Amino acid sequence: MEYTKDKLPDPRELEKELNEYLQRKYGGHIKLALPTLFPKFDSDYIDSEKGDKKEKPVKIKFDMKPEELESYLDEYVVKQKEAKEILATKICTHFNRIRLLEDNNKAETYGIIGNIKNNIIMIGPTGVGKTYLIKLIAKKIGVPFVKGDATKFSETGYVGGDVEDLVRDLVNEADSNIELAQYGIIYIDEIDKIASSGSIVGPDVSRTGVQRALLKPLEETEVDLKVPHDPMSQLEAIEEYRRTGKRKKKTINTKNILFIVSGAFDGLENIVKKKLNEQRIGFGAGIKSKGKKTEFLKHVTAEDFINYGFESEFIGRLPVIAVYEKLGIDDLYQILKNPNGSVIISKIKDFKAYRIDVQFEDDALYMLAEKAYQEGTGARGLVSSIEKALLKFEKKLPSTDIRRFVVTKQTVENPERELDKLITDPNDEKMLARYEELLLREKSDKKKSLKKREKEFLSKYGVNLTNNRIDLIVDRAIDKRMDINAILEKVLLTIGKIKEFEEEFLNKHSFKITFSDEASDKIAKNSIESSREVFDACTEILKNYEHGIKLIKEKTGANEFLITEEAVNDPEGYLNRLIRDSYIN
Repeated sequence: MEYTKDKLPDPRELEKELNEYLQRKYGGHIKLALPTLFPKFDSDYIDSEKGDKKEKPVKIKFDMKPEELESYLDEYVVKQKEAKEILATKICTHFNRIRLLEDNNKAETYGIIGNIKNNIIMIGPTGVGKTYLIKLIAKKIGVPFVKGDATKFSETGYVGGDVEDLVRDLVNEADSNIELAQYGIIYIDEIDKIASSGSIVGPDVSRTGVQRALLKPLEETEVDLKVPHDPMSQLEAIEEYRRTGKRKKKTINTKNILFIVSGAFDGLENIVKKKLNEQRIGFGAGIKSKGKKTEFLKHVTAEDFINYGFESEFIGRLPVIAVYEKLGIDDLYQILKNPNGSVIISKIKDFKAYRIDVQFEDDALYMLAEKAYQEGTGARGLVSSIEKALLKFEKKLPSTDIRRFVVTKQTVENPERELDKLITDPNDEKMLARYEELLLREKSDKKKSLKKREKEFLSKYGVNLTNNRIDLIVDRAIDKRMDINAILEKVLLTIGKIKEFEEEFLNKHSFKITFSDEASDKIAKNSIESSREVFDACTEILKNYEHGIKLIKEKTGANEFLITEEAVNDPEGYLNRLIRDSYIN
């Protein structure tokens, strides 16, 4: 439905056409009544197809190094060393290269024609942490992330739309910020399910069609954010036109969007194994015919993917390959032991919602890992085994006065029996002593972990990690059951803002004030617990200090003043003492 300056839309005609569309789509259940439209054309009309004005993209701010990102992933993800190394390196390179090219305005400056992206294909069984790892990376980098399932695609549609819907979802994840969305990550799981088996009829034709539909988004294309099959999108366009009289075509370019695909690729190892056996030389000679699946997959090439059923053009747009290893019992146990792991923390939060605190013994964690391994679903089985052991506790304990308990090996073996014992004797001294012992061990482990990273924090934030700060971070992480790295960053950034306040104070006045570490820690703790702005808290403490400090300066000649914890607790009393001491001395 196109309108020009010569032919403006008639409201009744527009309403009729839209209602006919809604009638075909939804029957007689929805009817649209349009308000009167008053279109207005102006010189600022933007049409990207005609190459008119375009919004200038924001330059990406990214300077993370591969080892920095890999270290971050090591804190959360067990095993998968090679996969973490590959992902950290190539994803950092992807974003740093974008920054480099945008800093220099044009890729042509370096003689680059086209844009070869570090799109990644991940191979690994279910439950090894593929999705979790990509989510962590997106969160750390600060870009929007969406996940799709390749089995939902067809050649012409994805849940009623097309493959470009994932790009539109990225804009939604970025709260409609197109400039941010253009740096996002799109993750497509079960990509192996769209491989053709070599047949030219039936579902294989559709699978090949899906691969071809993904070619342009994987490389570079303009995706229209308004789609004809989405009535809400059309209504939004109408509303914008009614408000502004402008027809602005919103699009997003995919050249900087990173695509990551994954799948189990069952049978792919046989293709690689056959190839290596036929070669009988080079790197293939050292692999035993009965070697692990992962050992063969580490030698997979584009040719193997093509033999598996992928189009060469499709695989050519996924140049980076990362292979994940299957998780054993010990690996699952380490996931549960990991202080940053989401599985145990999530269950502790479930009980925390009822103001019940829980600790897990090591023997219990190992037995949970054994039960999860038997399910054969990797880390996903951990959640299932924990739920089976603690569901009855979660149901019953909120109705009691019990506020803490310990999950033991016996709890996992026989939940009902152990629940009855706990309800019968909730104040069992041995159990409560064990709880306190486990709590102290948890605090100690977290403190030691932070201590090891003191130099890293000083280099990154310019702030020393004092014992008080470590205590604040650890106590809050345990009390609120929050990610310790998130709390750590918040505390150190808060301390950094206090330093900024000191600089601003010096610029505004003729003397320098410095908060002691103890005073800074106190302000940071109060600020975080009350959600109060640091600058407001510091201003409140020093609001009456200007005149008093001038008196001290005139009397003593001092030009620098230390603000101690005493000043935070009693600002007026501390100032009066300083003034009194200056006159005495």
